[in-house]
Amino acid sequence: MLGLKLGADDFVKKSGGFSIKVLIERIRVQLRKKDTKDSIEENKSIISHGKLKLDPSQLECEWDGKQLPDKLTTTEFLLVKELAKRPGIIKERAQLMDIAYREDTDIEDRTIDSHVKRIRKKFKKVDPEFSAIETRYGSGYRWNVS
Repeated sequence: MLGLKLGADDFVKKSGGFSIKVLIERIRVQLRKKDTKDSIEENKSIISHGKLKLDPSQLECEWDGKQLPDKLTTTEFLLVKELAKRPGIIKERAQLMDIAYREDTDIEDRTIDSHVKRIRKKFKKVDPEFSAIETRYGSGYRWNVS
């Protein structure tokens, strides 16, 4: 049991019988492993491209090291995340609608245009030259890699 407390993953008790103390220590080891994996996954989930930094676990967005003065709504955050995770790839309005809204929600495709307009305004408060979201007329939007 001392081995488990010192960081061993597992061990087999040589003497016969069941010990509740050993069971509890084995559970603690597994929970320690899970906590470590979760913290590694959280760090991996941060999306960074150029001046953009997104933290999906906190719905936080930074541009050029500065927090946006007007926080993105959840829908806006999901749209920025979807565009930014694959820069340069065009996302059609229909794809963005699927990301932003549940399937049973009936919305117009121009709603995405309104969201993008508001997102741009929020970024322009931090950087008046913001142009990372590119409109591809007839296609959709993409995160501009340049």
